[in-house]
Amino acid sequence: MLGRMGDRLRTLETPDGRTLAYATWGDPDGFPILSLHGTPGCRFNRWPNEEVYARLGVHFITHDRAGYGRSDRHHGRSVVDEAADVAALADELGLDRFGVTGGSGGGPHVLACAALLSDRVVRAVCAVGVAPFGPPGLEEDEWFAGMDEENVKEERQAIAGEEVLTPYLEDLQRQGEERVAVDPSTILDEFDLSESDRAQLARPEVIQLIRESTTEQAANGVGGWVDDDLAFLKPWGFDVGAVAVPVLIRYGLTDVLVPPAHGEWLAANVPGCIVAVETSAGHLGDDPEEQIAEDARWLRDGIAPEQARR
Repeated sequence: MLGRMGDRLRTLETPDGRTLAYATWGDPDGFPILSLHGTPGCRFNRWPNEEVYARLGVHFITHDRAGYGRSDRHHGRSVVDEAADVAALADELGLDRFGVTGGSGGGPHVLACAALLSDRVVRAVCAVGVAPFGPPGLEEDEWFAGMDEENVKEERQAIAGEEVLTPYLEDLQRQGEERVAVDPSTILDEFDLSESDRAQLARPEVIQLIRESTTEQAANGVGGWVDDDLAFLKPWGFDVGAVAVPVLIRYGLTDVLVPPAHGEWLAANVPGCIVAVETSAGHLGDDPEEQIAEDARWLRDGIAPEQARR
């Protein structure tokens, strides 16, 4: 497996001269879906059973967002800047039309693509995505309400500034790598997670994903993680109301990493979206393979999940 993972590194040069690293999975002739990983993460954030994508006829494409993994940092970036990187990746692969999906910290970046790349993005999925901080999004107390104290501490460091946040995240990265070396399922042990999320962390596929991605996400340091946290707390650089393609918003009612209030705000403010609320799920969902299939049907064919509402 390690040899195979070592082959999952391709790179391109962005128009502004940065290196962007990416990987492809599933059916190379299938419907292209670009997946934007969360915070933190890397191109290895995908479902490890690649046959799931192949059976669905999906060409699943991941990349290290700026500053993560093997991609160069884009210091001072805003959420909106991800759209240009996605466009560069689509150009590299010769993709005229494609779907975009992303969860957690990847969610706002999906919405940037849905707003700026409406001529190329067919549909989008924003799962357990973060809402804007402060007007016109959630006020500070609402943004933090229901969030686990560990995440609150991290974001408080971001509010204090990059000089405070960087060493804090370096310490979290070191602790994470030490835990994963012993037992990947303990990566979030200090969080008061729901039963659903604890069950997901014990799955062998999730353990494999954590083992492969934790060190790789900081191959060149924690700059990407730093830039994400800072970007979420300032204006995103685009109006969520400008989203011009159909979007599926997903969120779980037992999520303590990105609480339901974030999903509720997005559901109320992303134009024309459809919404799937998972009552027992937390941040990691209840059935990842079924969710992948539902998302593929939505992105490719416009078929909404049965539980979705407008």
